Amino acid sequence: MSDQPAHDTPGAALWGGRFTAGVNAALHQFQASLPFDAHLWREDITASIAHARMLGAAGILAPEEADVLIAGLQALLAEWEPDGPAIDNQEDIHSKVEAALHERLGPLAGKLHTARSRNDQVATDFRLYLRRGCDALDAALQETQRALITCAEAHQYAVMPGFTHLQHAQPVLVAHHLLAYVWMLARDRERVADARRRINRLPLGAAALAGTKFPIDRQMVADELGFESVLENSLDAVADRDFVVEFLAASSLVMMHLSRLCEEIILWASQEFGWVELPEGYCTGSSIMPQKKNPDGAELIRGKSGRVFGDLLGLLTMLKGLPLAYNKDLQEDKEAAFDALDTVLACLQITAGMVRGLKFWPERMLAALAGDMSAATEIADYLAGKGMPFRQAHHLSGEIVRYAESRGVGLDGLTLEELQTFSPLIAADLPPLLTPAAVVAAKTSPGGTAPERVGEQLAKAKDVVG
Repeated sequence: MSDQPAHDTPGAALWGGRFTAGVNAALHQFQASLPFDAHLWREDITASIAHARMLGAAGILAPEEADVLIAGLQALLAEWEPDGPAIDNQEDIHSKVEAALHERLGPLAGKLHTARSRNDQVATDFRLYLRRGCDALDAALQETQRALITCAEAHQYAVMPGFTHLQHAQPVLVAHHLLAYVWMLARDRERVADARRRINRLPLGAAALAGTKFPIDRQMVADELGFESVLENSLDAVADRDFVVEFLAASSLVMMHLSRLCEEIILWASQEFGWVELPEGYCTGSSIMPQKKNPDGAELIRGKSGRVFGDLLGLLTMLKGLPLAYNKDLQEDKEAAFDALDTVLACLQITAGMVRGLKFWPERMLAALAGDMSAATEIADYLAGKGMPFRQAHHLSGEIVRYAESRGVGLDGLTLEELQTFSPLIAADLPPLLTPAAVVAAKTSPGGTAPERVGEQLAKAKDVVG
């Protein structure tokens, strides 16, 4: 771009009247946002249609002028479907739309910007985009929940080691373990829905920062665009990016949950565990080791969590020192949000497909419990049920564990006679309680891993997820 004065022509800067020279070519390229805010083309046109209709209804423009503007914008919307506009030398998506409209309508296109600024315009576009993004995230989260439920139902009665500190703790049902992630994603959906409520408030009408002298009808625009309310303060309306922070925070929590799930799948698929087999379509091989079946999908999701966390931290860092109202720094909000949304949606799609194709090996998981000490709590609970103080029962159970370890057997490998040497309260009804199936069946408290409780949980999860 040459350093030439801006004129009232298509492609000229919207703000050029005050300047005698154009923007330095390097600065123009540096500050142009069209390459990424072109994502907002559909929202920009949609909001402009609502704005034009309001200008006509309020008598700010002649009704016939508003009608021509609306028709021109609708034609532009149809022309750019489905991929949006070509990227050119325009400064931003607002300039791109106005220039394209100018080519169709001539000088009348310049009236579209009456009673608004790019400051409230971009905030409106961005809120519309993230509102749609929230809906897409919710649908993707729901699909991933359904995949987890399907997998849990297919392995409803399979028993696996449960862990704390990555050490065998107590056995649980595979379905119980998978359903834990269903509820994590349910909370994610709640957070996304909650963020959507605050996203869904209209900034248009705040103009640059102070409002406008024109008799605009903000509620009319809000109603047409589906916003629940208008933002009360014009300064806040153009300066606020809390809604983006909330969106990125919710997205980060989604990625944290997916990363935890993928870490477990990676472990379970290793030869050391051998509990699951990943579907081949979600793995890759090695260029040198023919035997390899690498869990690349899960590993990439685990890695991309850091990318989304970085989007959130970058935005918070950018915002922390900004005075009111609009500053060009705010241009840096969009790439982070676009990247996070695209990344999370892709990761949810891969996770859902991968989980649907998981093949569990129940006999290997059960074999992993053989000879372990994960029934120790059952001994303590048994003795407490016989009247022994739990703290004493816990200590005695620990002594039995130490004895079993010295013998090189699991707790279920001890004879009744050996157990009875530790306490006369132990009777023949204790050994049957020490098998993995019995330990699982005993956990009948609400939310526990007993088969009947997990069956109830599955039914509730299906009802909640839909």
